[in-house]
Amino acid sequence: MNNRQTVNPNTQNLTILYERLSRDDGDKAESDSIVHQRMLLEEYAIRNSLTPFVHISDDGYSGTNWERPGWQELIAKVEADEVACICIKDSSRMGRDYINVGLYRNMFREKGVRLIAVNDGFDSNRGDDDFTPFRDIISEMYAKDTSRKIKSVIKANGNKGKRLTNAPIYGYRLDPNDKTKWIIDEESSEIVRRIFRMTIEGIGPHTLAKILASEKIERPSYYQTKRSIVDLKHHGGDDVMYDWNTKTVTDIIAKQEYMGNTVNFRSSKISFKDKRRTQYPQEEWKIFENTHPEIVDAETWKLAQKCRETKRRPTPNSMGEANPLTGLMYCADCNNKMYNHREAANGKMYYHKQLGKSYPRSARDVYYCSAYSNKASSLRIAPCTQHFIRTAAVREILLDTIKNVSGYVRENEAEFVRQVRETSEIRQASAAKSSRKLLAKNEKRHAELDVIISKLYEDNTIGKIPDARFETLLIGYEKEQSELTAQIAEMQKQINEFDADSVRTDKFIEIAKRYTDFSELTTPMIHEFVERIVVHEADKSDGGRFQKVDIYLNFIGKFDVPLPEPTAEEIAAFEKLQTRRKKKREAFRRHIDKRQREMEQENLAQVL
Repeated sequence: MNNRQTVNPNTQNLTILYERLSRDDGDKAESDSIVHQRMLLEEYAIRNSLTPFVHISDDGYSGTNWERPGWQELIAKVEADEVACICIKDSSRMGRDYINVGLYRNMFREKGVRLIAVNDGFDSNRGDDDFTPFRDIISEMYAKDTSRKIKSVIKANGNKGKRLTNAPIYGYRLDPNDKTKWIIDEESSEIVRRIFRMTIEGIGPHTLAKILASEKIERPSYYQTKRSIVDLKHHGGDDVMYDWNTKTVTDIIAKQEYMGNTVNFRSSKISFKDKRRTQYPQEEWKIFENTHPEIVDAETWKLAQKCRETKRRPTPNSMGEANPLTGLMYCADCNNKMYNHREAANGKMYYHKQLGKSYPRSARDVYYCSAYSNKASSLRIAPCTQHFIRTAAVREILLDTIKNVSGYVRENEAEFVRQVRETSEIRQASAAKSSRKLLAKNEKRHAELDVIISKLYEDNTIGKIPDARFETLLIGYEKEQSELTAQIAEMQKQINEFDADSVRTDKFIEIAKRYTDFSELTTPMIHEFVERIVVHEADKSDGGRFQKVDIYLNFIGKFDVPLPEPTAEEIAAFEKLQTRRKKKREAFRRHIDKRQREMEQENLAQVL
């Protein structure tokens, strides 16, 4: 039976010569293979009077990608009834997906479009070819096998520390003398440094994006494409050249590449047919340090991550920016974070129970233990006391501590290093002792599990344990052993760090020498100097209110500056201050007592 097709009379007499080259082979704008395909198809079209014809090409596109621009243009012309014939070198040029290739063949048949695969000897006008389905299946198998081989090569290169993409990120460009290396792009790298500086100053990504956009700084994709650093087909165009967004900023802050590291295996495609990428957990990444010049140093990068980790609730406009101490304040008794409570002086009144009067509400900026909150029970947090402290008091203590320690570093650097190392060695020796004890315990249990699992296999083999029970026990033991393996590796890493470096005083000394103005406590100063602030409950045992606050500084922990013995004048001044405070408290109590008696008399008079 002759299945010869007749051309749809509504179509124009147009022949499309379609060429495609895989991205694995085609890294030039107009590769030799595409040229060869054009010559072959033109010669065939002229010899067989398939005119007029036009060329449509997809150079550098995989056959599993059906969003190829040339192919989409071809399909649009077919759907618009503008095509009489399509010529391709072989059926694999259409694509390497058996199912989709079959669907497109049916589409061409329904539209009355003649399909010719020159090297396959296929012409739809001559009827069905029994080998066509097999060719399509083999083409798909080829794509699958190629994908598997490429993945294997990529994995091997990635494990060796080779960068899996040469397309440089924003802030870098390719070295003109070696295309496998990145060098710093001076213009964009300064924007990257600024983003990290502003993050450390407490500016969030959303605000940062608005600032960069308002200053008309070109967005990364547009900047890199216009300067031919990368070739991005979808950079947005001139209409959105300054449109920075929050995600762009957060991605820049999170990239370890800015420290000079190469990070491989962040994500991958599950199948060669599925273009969606699956993100891997950070534990599965392969990180190789110092593979290219750094734009920001490691400490700056880590400090920016620390600033980003703290979630700050938005505050009313009248209160200004979010409190930079949030995320650093901890309760000394329950170790929970402390909440920041802020109220503007909005003219409202509050009632003083003891005085029996209403007073204008003043501005409040205080911290209290999160476990003391009324919601503590719903959050399943063990109850704790309030640990109330004013933000102004914390800032004052913090500034004094930073100022005193920095001054001591500049004047007594050698003694400072000796004291910090001595304190650190004592503290870390205790921690290392505890870690080594737990490590020995875990290693012993890990060895016991080897014996248990081995015996379990023997009991199952001789029929003592049924298969179902064997599977359940084996899964449990192997899970426990896997967890122990991870714990042992982590503890060994900590112990090695204890042995290798007792403390990083040089980093703190560098920061301390960088600051000379201590007239004001700034947000960058807080982030660079402070690791955590531990607040104790106030002591009111002697009628006053005394509260201990421990300041832990980055790199050195808690450090008390040696102070000289107080002079007789300083002791006398302190005692005078205490006496004055005591007199004020007693006067206030007398005033309260007098006011309460007056209220009682007023109430009695109203009753009579």
